[in-house]
Amino acid sequence: MEQGNTASLFSIVEDGSITSPKGFKAGGLHCGLKKSSRHDLGAIVCDVPAAAAGVYTTNVFQAAPLQVTRESIGAGGVLRAVLVNSGNANACTGKQGEADAYEMRARFAESIGVAAEHVAVGSTGVIGENLKMDKVRSGIDGLPVRLEGNRDGADGFCQAILTTDLVQKMVCVQLELDGQIVHVAGAAKGSGMIHPNMATMLGFVTTDAAIGSEALQQLLRQATDLTFNMITVDGDTSTNDMLVAMASGLAGNAELTPKHEGWTAFAAAVRYVCEVLAKAIARDGEGATKLVEVQVNGAVSDDSAQAIAKTVIGSSLVKSAVFGADANWGRIIAAVGRAGQPVNPETVDIRLGNILTLEQSRPVAFDEEEALEYLKGDTVVIRVDLYNGEGKATAWGCDLTYDYVRINAAYRT
Repeated sequence: MEQGNTASLFSIVEDGSITSPKGFKAGGLHCGLKKSSRHDLGAIVCDVPAAAAGVYTTNVFQAAPLQVTRESIGAGGVLRAVLVNSGNANACTGKQGEADAYEMRARFAESIGVAAEHVAVGSTGVIGENLKMDKVRSGIDGLPVRLEGNRDGADGFCQAILTTDLVQKMVCVQLELDGQIVHVAGAAKGSGMIHPNMATMLGFVTTDAAIGSEALQQLLRQATDLTFNMITVDGDTSTNDMLVAMASGLAGNAELTPKHEGWTAFAAAVRYVCEVLAKAIARDGEGATKLVEVQVNGAVSDDSAQAIAKTVIGSSLVKSAVFGADANWGRIIAAVGRAGQPVNPETVDIRLGNILTLEQSRPVAFDEEEALEYLKGDTVVIRVDLYNGEGKATAWGCDLTYDYVRINAAYRT
């Protein structure tokens, strides 16, 4: 979704953050889970019970914090806080990992004076190592005084959730509903082990809109399918992927439902926030130098277009060609052909940006130097037109570089 298509529905808050919606504060600190001095424990807290929704990884090996968060949101669709650590995924850690996740929930709940079932927990980092709970306990006890309802608090939280990320990822928009200003904001982390089949690695959406948990869940799922589920860095789905949304309801609008006249605008705002975060993750892929966007048009259905777009964006050969600025359209059409979707092999067009390289499945002459210069840019758009129906989809990813191997060859060290 391009901003130009939605500018009349909402506006971007340039210096906005996850604390811009009314009722939210956030913060982070270094408790010692990371070897560096960067923050590794953070939280988002709402002043009032917030309607909550969540989507989670489809990986069979789900980390202990996901069990806790599912239970918290499932208890009534309400959250007051989410507590997150980086540096340790608390995944594949057995009964001790579960106990540690529940202790994190209970201890933080007590420290801010809320019920344990109103706290969600998230973790990211190395799989298969037990948490250093002495450090986590100390961090939790010191976290409440770090919570702030401003950009500093939001930045502290964003730093706390990073692992191999090079940049923080945060966005905020606002719109008018029932004469009230409503904010929708989001923050996320993710750089490697990125091929979500639910949401992102760790993502958080805050809003002050009045909306019930069921309606919020519906919107979050729809937005996820078109954004976070359409990105890939390396084809690996994490054990810890989680996206949580919280709505304070303090904006003062009438409760949002699909029948509300502002539903479409609010849904567009949620989707835009999710898309910006998803693209930021793809652009920040481990070792990446370029954001790659694959647009598929003319498929037999949107679902078919999504499958084709994700196959192309996930192809190691396509990603390597983009890194090398090699206009090798053969790798693109090969990926289209193996996506397992209905495709007419006689009617496919492929463009690199505006450069036509294949027309009706036949190669056409193009300027190799022009293509080389285009592929050297920091954003590469691959367009595939199938002329087989009305389905369309867009997926995002990044190039595959030498640095990706270097980073992941020594991830634990």
